[in-house]
Amino acid sequence: MPPTCALCPSRPIILRPSNHQRLCAPCFLRTFEDLIYHTITTSRLFRSGERIAIGASGGKDSCVLASVLSTLNKRHSLNLDLILLSIDEGITGYRDHSLDAVRRNAAALDLPLHILSYAELYGWSMDQVVAQIGKKGNCTYCGVFRRQALDRGASRLGVRHVVTGHNADDVAETVVMNLLRGDVARLGRGTSILTQTAGGMEKSETGEVEVTDVKRSKPLMYAYEKEIVLYAHHKKLDYFSTECIYSPEAFRGSARTLIKNLERIRPESILDIVRSGVDMAALVPDGEGRCAGACADKGGKKEVSRIAVDEEDDGNGGCGNGPGAGTGGQMIDMEKRLTEEEKARELGIEVEVSSQPADGSAPVLVDGHKKENGNATITTVPIRPKKKKQAVDTASLASVPERKLGKCERCGYLSSQRICKACVLLEGLNKARPKAPIAVELNG
Repeated sequence: MPPTCALCPSRPIILRPSNHQRLCAPCFLRTFEDLIYHTITTSRLFRSGERIAIGASGGKDSCVLASVLSTLNKRHSLNLDLILLSIDEGITGYRDHSLDAVRRNAAALDLPLHILSYAELYGWSMDQVVAQIGKKGNCTYCGVFRRQALDRGASRLGVRHVVTGHNADDVAETVVMNLLRGDVARLGRGTSILTQTAGGMEKSETGEVEVTDVKRSKPLMYAYEKEIVLYAHHKKLDYFSTECIYSPEAFRGSARTLIKNLERIRPESILDIVRSGVDMAALVPDGEGRCAGACADKGGKKEVSRIAVDEEDDGNGGCGNGPGAGTGGQMIDMEKRLTEEEKARELGIEVEVSSQPADGSAPVLVDGHKKENGNATITTVPIRPKKKKQAVDTASLASVPERKLGKCERCGYLSSQRICKACVLLEGLNKARPKAPIAVELNG
């Protein structure tokens, strides 16, 4: 008997990468959409009547996100006002083609589109940034600028919620990258499905919104990248699939290779890494050193009784009088040796015994000399007395730095630092830029 779809009598053509479920194309599309709807409702990402800006890059993730949100908005009457927001980084031969795909999707979904460029916001395009700093580290500039550009674009549109197409593979890569860098404190934002700060919008004298506290959410956080590709294929979505020309040098590529190798062995490892990142983020102490994780109630746990441990050890043989214990003479010899070593430490000497006395008598210690005692040769060497360890004042130790989302003092946008990274990077670029253009005249 031929296999059938797990949800209907039709013939299955899709094997879900996440759980190996056999589905037909219509059932897979509906199952994927139900997964995203479940994520939205359980995480309470949206509220009725909210304006949502979809970060649209033209790739598979953003195209699938826009299509799914548009479908769910109509099916479940979410009453969302959806807008496509695209950022033009200024990468010749890459971004211009992907923006064409965004325009086609905007027309197909009947959604308004707003495009904002790096050159307009920062006075720099990514081609100019790469020409200035080289191909290594340029993804840091692009990622920081793009995140803030989405906030600025949303503020111009009067939108306070931006959704991005980060999927489970992206979040797992972020977890691995932060662990490899030793930056556990950053896991809280990387694994959070919703980030926001309290506050409202501010307008300039011209009426344009200048500062806004924009929420960011990831509705595709628990969706596998392979399932996103399958959804785009069977939904016949138009997306741009070429990789950025500057991304091969990115550190994320190393984490992606590791994640893909793990997925090949065990597909469930992607979501396991995501959940592990969420759990580890809960264990990061706050500014007062308190932990929100499982160790928060550590004071209620009982300590292991030292008496019980000693009693258990005595019953297992060894140095006591139980089974397997040595003779009483061996214990006496051991006590003598310990006593002599204690005397040597008090005198500031180190004892070296080359052979054991035949009569079993204890060696005689003479400071700085050798003495024959039966068949034993005893050598005493002056040593430096050991200093006693001072107690460490734990109160003086620096606490784990607290990472809380706030506002940058310069631009007023989301940042966990006093000055956001975008302003720091932009300041470095502007310092290296010449004040006046250099003109070269060619004679003849």
